[in-house]
Amino acid sequence: MGTPRRMISAAIMAGASLLAGCEMPVNVNAPQSATYPEAAPRSPESQALEGYYASVQRSLVTQGLLRTDGGGPDVPFSSRNLVQNFLRIALYEEHQVSNGQLVSRQKASRLHRWEQPVQMSVSFGASIAPEQRRRDSADIARFANRLARLTGLSITQVNTGGNYRVLILNEDERRAIGPELRRLMPGINRASVNAIVNMSRTTYCLVIASDSNNDGTYGQAVAIIRGEHPDLLRRSCIQEELAQGLGLPNDSPAARPSIFNDDEEFGLLTDHDELLLKMLYDPRLRPGMTERQARPVVETIAAELIGGTV
Repeated sequence: MGTPRRMISAAIMAGASLLAGCEMPVNVNAPQSATYPEAAPRSPESQALEGYYASVQRSLVTQGLLRTDGGGPDVPFSSRNLVQNFLRIALYEEHQVSNGQLVSRQKASRLHRWEQPVQMSVSFGASIAPEQRRRDSADIARFANRLARLTGLSITQVNTGGNYRVLILNEDERRAIGPELRRLMPGINRASVNAIVNMSRTTYCLVIASDSNNDGTYGQAVAIIRGEHPDLLRRSCIQEELAQGLGLPNDSPAARPSIFNDDEEFGLLTDHDELLLKMLYDPRLRPGMTERQARPVVETIAAELIGGTV
């Protein structure tokens, strides 16, 4: 299946403004009784993708993948594993810009995270059905609260604006968003626009985060979630992209149990991943740290979290 889910970190040029939604954002804390507009018609291409992703989810679940248990006795990990996984996931990036395109090429980076409060809003494409909007809004609100508890970061939901936008779009809405992206984000580079507009069907979702001051601190992020996904695959995308947009930009085949691994074994955030987020926002780490600077601190934190020696 290739590399289905991608985090594209710091791909926006300095000075870019935050992506606005395709329509008025919906409060992610909106009650279940909220009134949503009737969905606009969907294209045959979008309907075909819905069938494709339903078959993908069935296949993965049949193989015992997209696990939702968070890990257990069958997937033990040590403090050494945790250190190595953190360094690979937080201190490397898996995509680089080359000739105006984002290409898969891992490179050592620096530690990135948010140092300012996150204001998260969610927007839906016009063809997203009301019931799906209600489910997704509730899922995003619950997960944002979980991320806030794990990191100690202030994460609030807002109706409009915000610095972390979550866009749930069907195929035609995503393909047409390029001009709006360029209008609302004058500093966005061509590679970032192309990554969103020309997503292949093997890219299930993505997130773009911006470090406009080049100091390791994120100030803006945009997550793109395909509206055609069935419920579990969509929840999986929401959880991975929202978590990665906080500063875990890479995937690692050695990370287990983890959603930051392209093998799709785990569909939802695991116990291991919760520890990665706690480590990332430990005050002993600082934005801009290199792997060499961060390693001894990470080793100390990992030993404190799960015991043992590194």
